[in-house]
Amino acid sequence: MKNTFGQSVLTTVFGESHGEAVGVIIDGLAPGIDVDFDFIAYQLSKRRPSGKTDTPRVENDDFKILSGVFNGKTTGTPIAVVIPNENTKSSDYNYGVARPSHADYTAYQKYHGYEDFRGGGHFSGRVTAALVAGGAIAISALKRLGISIGTHILKCGDVCDTIFENTNIENAVLSLQNKKFPVISSEAEDKITAEILKVAGEKDSIGGYIETAITGVPAGVGEPWFDSVEGVLSHALFSIGGIKGVQFGAGSAFAEMKGSQANDSFRYQNGKVITETNSNGGINGGITNGMPIIFTATVKPTPSIGKAQDTINFLTAENDKIEIKGRHDPAIIRRICVVVDSVCALTLCDLLAQRYGTDVFLNGFN
Repeated sequence: MKNTFGQSVLTTVFGESHGEAVGVIIDGLAPGIDVDFDFIAYQLSKRRPSGKTDTPRVENDDFKILSGVFNGKTTGTPIAVVIPNENTKSSDYNYGVARPSHADYTAYQKYHGYEDFRGGGHFSGRVTAALVAGGAIAISALKRLGISIGTHILKCGDVCDTIFENTNIENAVLSLQNKKFPVISSEAEDKITAEILKVAGEKDSIGGYIETAITGVPAGVGEPWFDSVEGVLSHALFSIGGIKGVQFGAGSAFAEMKGSQANDSFRYQNGKVITETNSNGGINGGITNGMPIIFTATVKPTPSIGKAQDTINFLTAENDKIEIKGRHDPAIIRRICVVVDSVCALTLCDLLAQRYGTDVFLNGFN
């Protein structure tokens, strides 16, 4: 039963949706990294519900850093962050009746009925608040190295945003970091909002696609086989319950291409190696090539919907029906973008520490 990810910089999450708190421990991060409390709060605000397209459950997210930070800088010892749960309503949850596409039944099978089921317990999206708090510290560490991460809603319903390939990627990534509704095109926000509100009115939910770009990662990071950059990032991303697919670069579109279309030609530009295209998403042979790492991820519709559904009662071994009550998002696609940024940041800190040593965040790539 493992809740830790990483080999050099390790991330552990803990807590349950309706328990006292959720939290994160980051172990192995170098000393001397600035910890900006305001930035952590800002990142948490990007994840926080903020309107009709989100759940009515709004938490203050008044985080506390219990260890690993002194005088505003990391000490090199484990960083522990806790975020209290305050706005809970456990009466909305009926144990034994499995909510379709939730982990109620599988958790019961794994933990033999001892699991905290309230609000989805340890499987709840609430736990991602801890990842965002920890990820904010990791983002600050990467910023020292000139590495930036940005995620936007690529498609929701019939609405598509501008793709990174059609922008100045570095500028687009920086712009997304200052947006609570993460889209590149300003026109997309109102249209996506309308799509979400439409399904919400039907007591339903909606998913979509998001796109992430990571700039500034040098060539040579990653391993050729089981710890390829695609493999490690995907491993981390699939820990987020709403992510059901990840594709790097052209992804499934490669199946329709010829080699002459799929290959990225190398060139020297101002003494730096670049590729003329980036169909491979900045990765060759599992190792970064210095171009932006780009991937798309599939976000499933929120499984909690108000429509009547067939299910089972796994305590009585009977078929049943359910109409889910409670406070749920008709779409998590906006709120999940900052979670993906955070998970990518924590993963990259681990990959870079393995490649260059833990002090890379102090000394750079020299």
